[in-house]
Amino acid sequence: MPMTHRKAVWVMVGAALLWSIAGVVSRHLEAARGFEVTFWRSGFNALALVVLLSWLKGPGPLWAALRGGGRAMWLSGVCWAVMYTAFMMALTLTSVANVLVTMAIGPLLTALLARAALGHRLAPRTWGAIALAGAGIAWMYGHEVVGNDPKALLGTLVALAVPMAAAVNWTLLQHLKGHDTPPDMLSAVLIGALLSAAVTLPLAWPLAASAHDLSLLALLGVVQLAIPCLMAVAAARVLSGPEISLLGLLEVVFGVLWAWLGAGETPSAAVLGGGALVLAALVVNEWLGLRQRQRPATS
Repeated sequence: MPMTHRKAVWVMVGAALLWSIAGVVSRHLEAARGFEVTFWRSGFNALALVVLLSWLKGPGPLWAALRGGGRAMWLSGVCWAVMYTAFMMALTLTSVANVLVTMAIGPLLTALLARAALGHRLAPRTWGAIALAGAGIAWMYGHEVVGNDPKALLGTLVALAVPMAAAVNWTLLQHLKGHDTPPDMLSAVLIGALLSAAVTLPLAWPLAASAHDLSLLALLGVVQLAIPCLMAVAAARVLSGPEISLLGLLEVVFGVLWAWLGAGETPSAAVLGGGALVLAALVVNEWLGLRQRQRPATS
């Protein structure tokens, strides 16, 4: 069914909320570490996506889409695989706040890439929101990342791969919206999960996850990854790339909060202040956008 802009915004808010539980859940793992965490999470993600996409599309159309997927679908799948893998690896190297703050440069990268690759002009309100969110991110980044130990710095560098891959992915999805018959990119999410699991399995062997770990990693694969990623792709049919990326910043705020409440990773005043600026940027951008869309209807 057609999705309105307002509904797409709420779908992205829900996706960001589900994405944000990864940090706090991963802090309660017993034995699984490093590449094994990524393998199990991506593997459970792939299983969940097979079930969900078979239900949405039917088994026949799903496998036909995977077999006949063009370059765009496979490029998107590679982007999803990079995001899945780099995110969990970064969490094993540094704090949840450092990973999420680093990922929060995504809106700026997406806006710049959409401008360079697609020639899209952004509304002044969106540039203003990116600038305000960037100020909040810089506030958090300067206090949470700079000066950390080498392992934390490595985790930050690994985390940088996530917003870079996301910028390419959202820009690609935005480009495909302009086609007369845009391809259904939901299957690309499954391709990403399969690639991530296949690449990390040899590096994760021998496996050491306990039953407790497997239950948590199954939760991450299904609830934190499969469902919200499909929600994000559905919202991308309506929202622009920069809008999707900007709304995705809510994951930073939610994720730091969950890590504080559920894992004892107390955020600094800089994280709280910067997070408030990020939230303000989101609220103001969406409020101005809503007023702008309502004005022609009222006229």
